[in-house]
Parts: sequence; structure tokens; C-alpha cells
Amino acid sequence: MFTACELGVFDLLLESGKPLSSDAIAAGLGASTMGMRRLLDACVGLKLLAVEMTQEGALYRNTEISNVYLTKSSPKSQYHIMMYYSNTVYLCWQYLADAVREGRNQYERAFGVSSKDPFGSMYRSDEEMLKFMAGQNSVWSICGRDVLAAFDLSPFRQIYDLGGGGGALAQECVSLYPNSTVTIYDLPKVVQVAKEQFVSPEERQITFHEGDFFNDSIPEAELYILSKILHDWDDDKCKQLLAKVYKACKPGGGVLLVESLLNEDRSGPVETQLYSLNMLVQTEGKERTAAEYSKLLEAAGFGEIQVKRTGKLYDAVLGRK
Repeated sequence: MFTACELGVFDLLLESGKPLSSDAIAAGLGASTMGMRRLLDACVGLKLLAVEMTQEGALYRNTEISNVYLTKSSPKSQYHIMMYYSNTVYLCWQYLADAVREGRNQYERAFGVSSKDPFGSMYRSDEEMLKFMAGQNSVWSICGRDVLAAFDLSPFRQIYDLGGGGGALAQECVSLYPNSTVTIYDLPKVVQVAKEQFVSPEERQITFHEGDFFNDSIPEAELYILSKILHDWDDDKCKQLLAKVYKACKPGGGVLLVESLLNEDRSGPVETQLYSLNMLVQTEGKERTAAEYSKLLEAAGFGEIQVKRTGKLYDAVLGRK
């Protein structure tokens, strides 16, 4: 799947508007006919392509799932996250045995950069940072609305999206709650790229705040969104951050955690179990149960904690001050 995305197989088939032979696809993409045929057949096995036997031979076309999620031009395209997984995540997973032995991320082995600062490693070049931000944006294009609609957030007019990155979740938020404003709080270089590449200046309801939420102050707001933030860090770092958020939060305000929740007995979901291993090879964090997130929120002072499972990849936990 990663290779077919990288070579442009799904884009070529979408643009052609008709099924193509493996020779035509190989020629169109500058690849070997022998290699392409095997790749296409494997994609058929994965239900990413369909094949039709004709008098001229085998003709390949995209399945609906590929048209929707794997072509670059689709509004729900996951192409960027696929490329991030292919070029970055996949390499870290080669050292899973080392990660399990040592209990730490594998950036040093995979890329020769320090493991001590996960985001310094993740953002080790402008190109890498852009890939990561585009990848996260593509996730919110299909999961954002579900987590933001899990609770009625309309009473919260002033919202801070901590670590809001490329702004896709903020854009979903102002689209769903038109009377709210969202401030994306992130590192200066992330904010710069978000402004240049992802969030239009015409987007009046979205503003930016440059800072490092562990070391800099967090401004007052009614609601703080932490989407896929706490899973990057150990419990002590999470407590430290949530305590700062609680202090900054207006009375009656709240915090919305967006995370992939493990079952209480840790028996699943399998995606979340695998994500937790991914946190091991890439970050300092882990995936948690709803009870574990509730405990972290309570330790910071938040109460009235509610949990909503969306039935999709990410769930929502709301705590109030």
C-alpha cells in the first residue's frame, strides 16, 4: 500500500478514468513491468485494486476505498499519513525488539538523532515536520467531526487547541461551532508552517499562539482541546501539563481529550494496542484506558468527567473545572 501510494498507482488510475493494463501503468509511472505486475496483484489481494480479465489481458482499476482514501486529490485523502508511516514510522518499527528491551523510542537507531527529545526528532527537518503536519491533518479530515460532536461544545466560545499543528481539527471545530473561536497553540516553527501552508488568513475564527506548553505560559480560555497530545508523554509529564491547563482554565470551563482508548481490561481494540507499541518506538508515551485518563484529569483538579466512545479510531473525554 505504501509503495503503490508513493509510486502514484492510485492517482494514475483515477486520472485515466478507465481500467489499465499493468504494462500501461508501469510505462506511465516509469517502473519495471515485472515489478509493477506483482505490486498490482498484491494490491488486488488487499482489496485496494480490482482486476478484470479481458481478451487484451488483465485490466486494473481502483476500488472505492482507494479512490476515497489513497488518491492525493480526494478530500478524505490519507496519502500524507501513508507517506509519513512509510518513510518514518515504518523505519522505527524495525527496532521494535530494541524498544521493548530498552523501554524507549528508537530515533537514534533509525535516524541517528537523539531519542531524548521526541519532537525535536520528529521535527528534525522542515520537510519531516511538513510531512508530519500534513499527515495529522489528513487524519482529522475523516475523524475530526466525530470527536468534536461527541459532546455539545457550543457553550465554549473561546477554545485553545494545544499542539493544534496544521489546524485541521481547529477548522472542523469552527465549522461545527460557528460561534466559537479557536487559537492554535504550538511551537513557533509549527505555527509558521500552519500559516503558510494549511490555514488561510481569511479564516477569521482561527488565530495562533506561539509557545511550548511545557515551558511557556498557557493563556486563559473556556475550553482546551488536547488531541493526541497526552499519548506522547509519560504520566508525570501529563500531570504537569494538565495542572497548567487547569490553572489557566476559566471556572466552568473544561478540557477535551481526544485519544484512542484501550478497553479497561486492555483486550483491545487491536488498532489502539498497536498504536501503544508505536508510542513506544516513537515517543515517551502510551495509549491508555478511559479510567487512566480520568485519573490524570482528577489529579489535575478536573471533575464531572465524561467519556464518549465514537466507534471510530479516536474517542473523547471531557473534564470540567
